[in-house]
Amino acid sequence: MKSQLMPIWATAVFLTFFSESVSGKQCVCELKNVVPPFPMAQLDNIYTAASECNRSITPERMLEVDVLKLGLQRRLEQLEESVAVLEREDDGELYGAVSLRIIELELAEVLELMAKLNRTVHSHQQLSDATAAKLHRMVENMQELEDFDHMQVVKRQQENQRMRRDLDNCQHRLESTAQPPTPPPGHCPQGQLVNVTGPRTYSLTQYGTSYPYGAWGKDPKPAPGKENMYWLVALTSSNVFANYIRQYNSLSTIIVGVGPTDATISSSNPTTNTIQGPNVVMYGDALYYNCYNTPSVCRFNMTARTVTNVALPLSSGYNNKFPFGYLDATYVYTDMDFATDESGVWVIYTSPENFGNVIISEVLPGSPPVLGRTWQTSLHKRTVTNTFMVCGVLYATRFLNKETEEIFYSFDTETSNEHYGLRIHIKKMQTNIQSLNYNPQDRMLYMYSDAYILSYDAIFQ
Repeated sequence: MKSQLMPIWATAVFLTFFSESVSGKQCVCELKNVVPPFPMAQLDNIYTAASECNRSITPERMLEVDVLKLGLQRRLEQLEESVAVLEREDDGELYGAVSLRIIELELAEVLELMAKLNRTVHSHQQLSDATAAKLHRMVENMQELEDFDHMQVVKRQQENQRMRRDLDNCQHRLESTAQPPTPPPGHCPQGQLVNVTGPRTYSLTQYGTSYPYGAWGKDPKPAPGKENMYWLVALTSSNVFANYIRQYNSLSTIIVGVGPTDATISSSNPTTNTIQGPNVVMYGDALYYNCYNTPSVCRFNMTARTVTNVALPLSSGYNNKFPFGYLDATYVYTDMDFATDESGVWVIYTSPENFGNVIISEVLPGSPPVLGRTWQTSLHKRTVTNTFMVCGVLYATRFLNKETEEIFYSFDTETSNEHYGLRIHIKKMQTNIQSLNYNPQDRMLYMYSDAYILSYDAIFQ
């Protein structure tokens, strides 16, 4: 009889059996489940609560505050414009009365929007608190239900889900970031900038970690015979100044650090024509940089070894007055940032008259260089870690964490449209970015980061 009962015992893990013989001929087994029944009603309640959360927390609802903020900003701009018109043209009679009535109506709309924004924020806070409490109860209930999972099926499924999530996150960081929710402006023949991948190059310079501030890259408009050359400027004095440029014949030689050719701008550091700050660029066989101790653009001709310059507006920031930064940190002496793109050279800076917000100016090539058109933006320079230009569009980055930098802002110089909603992530290998520039020839971003040189592919739609 034992040989017949063992298979039943082996398959009934949660069952016990009792055997007895009837008339000496039959074996009767009574199987009894010692485990309480699975509480399906409790599981259904958890499923219902999760469904209610999905219905109450939608992407559209989460965007309500952003939409109201944008509307409020537009109304405030209209109100400011109406007040300015009244100040300029008030005749004290009929025109002034009409203008005051318009301002009164616009102010009422602003107050109504502010009240609606406050109600929405309060509603979202209540929803957040209620949802947090509900999620806490759901977690506790699920933990109770796991006690019924004697075969540990749920635990293994959870482990698989965690592994899948980690793999997806890793793939996301290595390959791409989500396309910006609002397509950036611009009129590039290759399309919109939608992603940055890499790094493709990641290496210390031949200086090692001695000089964390600097810049590197390729000339987008090289002189004949210099098409494959790379340049490097390391701030070798106090992380502020440099007086020479290194050039390498290829990418491999700059990575290995062999065979550089030096071009000296000045005999010592710091002195007249010394490079000040890390945000320098090479264009048309000339280096563009912030002249030492002046709010001026310097242009060093690599062939003639001569320096010419053009002054920015008198009050423009220099000598660490308006540097890039994040939180409570700044990148010293980054008052002026230079950028190259398909059209040439740009300088990005600011002044007290623009309240510390970014200003963009064209730098027209020549000896001396000349400032061209200028645009004022609403982007405060201290909230930005770096900028670069692509097809006449300024892109700005900000610090997210030690591993990620985010391209969050764009300004189109053709339309003067600004966008703050970009979410293009750059995977960092070091914490800080001292310089960042785009090369339209190979469509790559060149980064100098805590003494390391890196390059990234710019991906266009």
